[in-house]
Amino acid sequence: MNQEWPDDAELPSQARADMGTRVRQRLSRNPMISRVPTERAEMFLRHGLVTPKECTELIRKIDAGCKPSKLFSGTDSGYRTSSSCNLDIYDPLVIAVTKRIDALMGIEGEYGELLQGQRYNETQHYHLHCDYFPAKVHYWPAMRVSGGQRCWTAMAYLCDVEEGGETQFPQLGVAIPPRAGTLLIWNNMNADGSPNHDTLHAALPVTKGVKYVVTRWYRERPWTPRNKP
Repeated sequence: MNQEWPDDAELPSQARADMGTRVRQRLSRNPMISRVPTERAEMFLRHGLVTPKECTELIRKIDAGCKPSKLFSGTDSGYRTSSSCNLDIYDPLVIAVTKRIDALMGIEGEYGELLQGQRYNETQHYHLHCDYFPAKVHYWPAMRVSGGQRCWTAMAYLCDVEEGGETQFPQLGVAIPPRAGTLLIWNNMNADGSPNHDTLHAALPVTKGVKYVVTRWYRERPWTPRNKP
């Protein structure tokens, strides 16, 4: 991969663009993957990626490790009210699911952050946010040297939610309901490797039930764990 180190998080980047092309082509060739109908972002679904038994076990592990979720900004204003935890990298199930997602994406594991588990109880939410790192935020220098921009997001739902809990992309007119075992994938970048502002999204409040997900973010360069919330 082209090892460029852009000074600005929002500059076009050939390395990010090249990653986007490779992943896009790989996902588009997979008959098990469907593309979410939107012209303003690249978004895909893979149903049944995680088995019911694996979902149950991952939920158990999330319950055992969860603590109140944090923000990169360090603020605690009720913007993100879920609980979360990084799952054990030596756990055989975590290894298996992580490798399965990596293989599906066609991205080497060293580019991925740790698999993170998240739990949303009733009324809990995560207001509108982006997964890429915006320009001029105070934590960008640390992120730039620990793997650079977040290019792709892969998020697996571990259970159905009776009411609420959709992943909403308001600028795309898309809301994905949680379905056990389904992996939602999206590219946080445009074709030129600059951040796609239309990927702004929210975890809508759970109104009935509990929502569990696991998420893996992929950087433009190999990731090293610095200042990760």
